[in-house]
Amino acid sequence: MRITKYGLREILLSGVGCLAVAVIILLLVPGWGRAVILVPAAVFLWVLSFFRDPERRIPQGANLVVSPADGTVTEIADVQEDTYIKGKAAKIGIFLSVFNVHLNRAPVGGKVEYIKYTPGKFLDARDRNSSAENESNAVGIQIGGRGGKALVKQISGVIARRIVCDCRVGDNLEKGRTIGMIKFGSRTELFISKALGFNVRVKTGDKVKAGSSVLGEFT
Repeated sequence: MRITKYGLREILLSGVGCLAVAVIILLLVPGWGRAVILVPAAVFLWVLSFFRDPERRIPQGANLVVSPADGTVTEIADVQEDTYIKGKAAKIGIFLSVFNVHLNRAPVGGKVEYIKYTPGKFLDARDRNSSAENESNAVGIQIGGRGGKALVKQISGVIARRIVCDCRVGDNLEKGRTIGMIKFGSRTELFISKALGFNVRVKTGDKVKAGSSVLGEFT
């Protein structure tokens, strides 16, 4: 299982913590401690799995837009996006549970033109108010060869307390490239310019995977 570099600190800390708990259990209750230490062992394995970085096959085709996150589609709407796109946009909201891969990937190929971190609350990421009120980071991408814009918004959840953004303004991104992650439960939103003639190909309730699931296409 490949592990992302973004989780090395958390994996080290949780490993040391779980080992310490296991040793204490064995010392205090030697008679049945071996069974109880399965609990810290399970916690460590979960932390390890949270930071997994599976390989993804990126769909070919310049007209295809892929998911920026693993999770469940919870919202599809036409909105006015004024922070970067500054116009009508198709919005797709994705909820990530603590069991999903939490790496974010570029939904389109293009150039990073805009990055903005916003501090905020830590509401449950399934709450639509979390989009406006929670800690977030927005990445605006000028879509290569089309002249349109895409915005990926990383939103913290009730458990998440750290957003990682691994790109800078001026970077040229390939579709499906890892651009960061949100740690321990979160929400990711994608906005695509309506001026591009974008058709959504998913519906609420669908399960999607970052980089490999097609969310829609340009007409």
